[in-house]
Amino acid sequence: MSPGREPLEAAPGQPDDPQTLTVGYGGVDEVAYASWAAVIRHRLARRVRVDRRIATLVVLLSGLFTVTFTITLLAVSLSGIAEDLDTSLGVVTWAITGPMLAFGVVGPAYGKLGDLHGHKRVFLFGLAGAGLFAGLTALAWNGASMVTFRLISAAAGAATGPSTVAFITRLYPATERVRPLGWWTFVNAGGPVLGVVAGAPLVEAFGWRAIFAVQAPLCLVGVVMAWILLPDTARRPKVRFDLAGSLTLGGAAVGILAAVSQGPQWGWTSPRTLALGGAGLVLAFSFVRVERRAVEPLMPVAWLRTRNVALPIATQSLANFAYMGGFLLAPLLLDEALGYRTSTIGLVVIARPLAFALVATVAGTITVRVGERAAALVGTLAVVASMVTFATVRADTTMIWVLVALALSGLGFGVSGPALTSLVASAVDERELGVAGALQQLMSQMGAVAGTVVLTTVQRASTAPPSESFVAAFLVGAAVSAVAVVAAANLRPLRR
Repeated sequence: MSPGREPLEAAPGQPDDPQTLTVGYGGVDEVAYASWAAVIRHRLARRVRVDRRIATLVVLLSGLFTVTFTITLLAVSLSGIAEDLDTSLGVVTWAITGPMLAFGVVGPAYGKLGDLHGHKRVFLFGLAGAGLFAGLTALAWNGASMVTFRLISAAAGAATGPSTVAFITRLYPATERVRPLGWWTFVNAGGPVLGVVAGAPLVEAFGWRAIFAVQAPLCLVGVVMAWILLPDTARRPKVRFDLAGSLTLGGAAVGILAAVSQGPQWGWTSPRTLALGGAGLVLAFSFVRVERRAVEPLMPVAWLRTRNVALPIATQSLANFAYMGGFLLAPLLLDEALGYRTSTIGLVVIARPLAFALVATVAGTITVRVGERAAALVGTLAVVASMVTFATVRADTTMIWVLVALALSGLGFGVSGPALTSLVASAVDERELGVAGALQQLMSQMGAVAGTVVLTTVQRASTAPPSESFVAAFLVGAAVSAVAVVAAANLRPLRR
């Protein structure tokens, strides 16, 4: 029996009955019982365990959403915040860029810590840290303090991502985990998207400080509920934490992501951009060398040669490149090319997270029927179709066509995300689920940052009229997501 997945107890009064089969947590096998009473007792016990499992999932996903929702919440309100804090827009912009970087960069270290010392401890630490520094954000007195508190809050909250994946994969057997992973995908990827959509009206209605003042007690409630409901996961005694691997991987991610995100402002050939990018690449090579020599590596180097680890992670990163890049371009397209009002733009772009949410709830059922590889292939093809559809938008394009493009993107990521996460979880040792989920989170985040920067840069560099200046950017997104389709086609399907 896997650690953290206890068997259900035998029916009361029949502990030694050879006719009674103990069923795993979430198991699916039953045999004949000596009496109908025994059957009823067993099924009632199973119902209690399943209900507890659902409650545990709700606590996990609520904590994750509380953290991820605010990462991008301020994206459309930066000018007003800069004025309120009497600072420059460039400083306040790091309140978005910094948390996005932190959320992905420190994830693998948290995943490894959870695998070694228990994911309950790591999840509680992450949620408590996110809440504490959210409260301090509400009290920020200038731009530097606000950016610092947001950065630390996101860095702590990043612990919730890999820990949630590790719990789900322990609570649910391989045949059942795709459905809850669909919800996880919606919360982890959809939370920041919903933050962008809801940010402006929430800040306008309540003010940006009030939002973080509310986030802090919500995190505290989440800590209490998680402490009560979450079971402890197995710990690995007498194993050292791979500090060198964590530092080199974190440094590589920071260097590369910072160079990509700041390149448009500093210039792609500026010394700062080249220095950061070069340092990131050097540290990435160093990370591989360190991991080959490490006794307990942060990331087993063999994963780079494992088809159902390397390819799903690459697929998700490439798809997220187009998904997030297209998401930030869509409001600009509606404004500059189609002339929509701000209120109309807000209502239209909801089509993508709405499609994402609807599909994520049934993605598990779809994947169980067609298989993980087919679901990943269909999802990435839908992202390509979304980019191509956006590239055909002109000044006289109807709103229905724009809604189709947005919905295709949400549908594609909603279908492919759970399948790709399930493939990775099934391909690694259960003791390494935390770091595997964190690595997937990191690479997906790197794809998102790269996509938003590259597609926006391509669009701004165009000299075409506004109605046609977005074509090249969306075609770049289509090309990158087409590579994701190729990667998805080479996945190895799971046996059922």
